[in-house]
Amino acid sequence: MITSIEAIPANGSLIDLRGVTKTFESAAGTFTALQGIDLQVQAGEFVAVIGKSGSGKSTLLNMIAGIDRPTSGEVLVNGSAIHRLSEGQMAVWRGANVGLVFQFFQLIPTLTAIENIMLPMDFCNVYLDKEREQRAQHLLELVSIAEQANKLPSVLSGGEQQRVAIARALANDPPLIIADEPTGNLDSKTAALVFDLFQNLVGQGKTVLMVTHDKELALNVPHKIEIRDGQIDGDQPIDRSKGRTRQDKKE
Repeated sequence: MITSIEAIPANGSLIDLRGVTKTFESAAGTFTALQGIDLQVQAGEFVAVIGKSGSGKSTLLNMIAGIDRPTSGEVLVNGSAIHRLSEGQMAVWRGANVGLVFQFFQLIPTLTAIENIMLPMDFCNVYLDKEREQRAQHLLELVSIAEQANKLPSVLSGGEQQRVAIARALANDPPLIIADEPTGNLDSKTAALVFDLFQNLVGQGKTVLMVTHDKELALNVPHKIEIRDGQIDGDQPIDRSKGRTRQDKKE
């Protein structure tokens, strides 16, 4: 089974961004999506990333997932300096360390629910062949849709598809779940069910980083980060010594 490239130090941050800047070149010139981001997230935290469209939220998630690389700065996740990894190393690292959940599910339409969940295990060659279907079925039970195992995504509701996507994100047992607007395509009742799933995962020791425009959901997340114009405008982490959050506002 794939393991992390490097073990995280005891009591260290699961996510540690140091001076991260990301620029993009286009015909219109240079665009700075992130500017000098410093961010630490501890293992086992539930974090909401909020901000207006175009503020840099998705770019921040892409940095942490290793989808994009910083123009400057350092990105350390689960003990690995991922900005230094080759493309091949990055694929191995991501398969072991990150589960991705998207707004529009991105399930393979020709595969059943259980086959979609097994796909990351096949791709990363984790678990024995006979164990993969058993694990996928267990994950479907975890998200309460085991009876939909052999159905194609097209016959599932939006909420059911998102729960399959969450189960797929958990396939290789990663420590970090990154969700980009996971409730944005769902009605409020189904969104609340998905939110409860994330809370349960955090209770089991996972770290969840979620971009959301839903201010009501964000109010219930312990650690909130606000992004404005590519910078962290507000970071409200958990104050573990006092059992509450503290507000750090950028001056």
